[in-house]
Amino acid sequence: MALPLPLGLVPSEVAFLCEMELVTVVPRQRLESIELLSGSTPRLRPPHRADLPFWLAILLKKQRRANIVPPAWLHPESLREIVAYETAVDVKDWAPPPPPPVRADGRGNSTRLNPYGDDVILSPPFLPSCTSSAPAGALPYHWFEFAEMLLAHASDDIPSASEVRSLLRDLQEARAAKMRSKVTHPESHGEGVTSLRGVGAMELAESRGFVTGVAEGIRKIGASTETMRREEEEENGQDMDDDLSDDDMGL
Repeated sequence: MALPLPLGLVPSEVAFLCEMELVTVVPRQRLESIELLSGSTPRLRPPHRADLPFWLAILLKKQRRANIVPPAWLHPESLREIVAYETAVDVKDWAPPPPPPVRADGRGNSTRLNPYGDDVILSPPFLPSCTSSAPAGALPYHWFEFAEMLLAHASDDIPSASEVRSLLRDLQEARAAKMRSKVTHPESHGEGVTSLRGVGAMELAESRGFVTGVAEGIRKIGASTETMRREEEEENGQDMDDDLSDDDMGL
């Protein structure tokens, strides 16, 4: 008999989805366009940059046919800024996700690039959150697994890779502690419902068991309190009936 599947995505599935992110590469060889299920890739002509799916960029990197350009949020300066934001005492939420892409016209006005309408909230891989055009100071949805895979396969393309590893470890520990605190003590953050805006995909996958366990414990405590309240109401009601019966007999 097959075991039941766990709820949600497991970390390996999250890492697989992260490979659909678009990244910027600098080709070292010419490569014609490739027909993929998601569409055609751009033609690679050195030294012009191009955006490719992460899995294809890793393959070309292994073959020494391209170098990967790390996004701005993965540079040490940006990571130090994000770590300072996460560890600030007066900041209770997570670092904000990258904003949607915008386009400026000749008059200086900017408009969001959302072909599906403003009512549709875009998410990866429809947001270029890991390309060279991604802004600094904001963590994308697949920030952790993307950084881990990029460090594993293209560490020579990342400036100060050892410092980046250290900052990512500090960032992960700070956000994990904040997740535990917000879930177990939501009242200390001044909110009855914990907001998950800015939480990454891998963080959700790794914390799902802990969060659901805490929620189940709170549910059981609430059910036990409600049962005790009903029993007390029944006992009080019974005592009142007994008192009324005694008064009637006295009459």
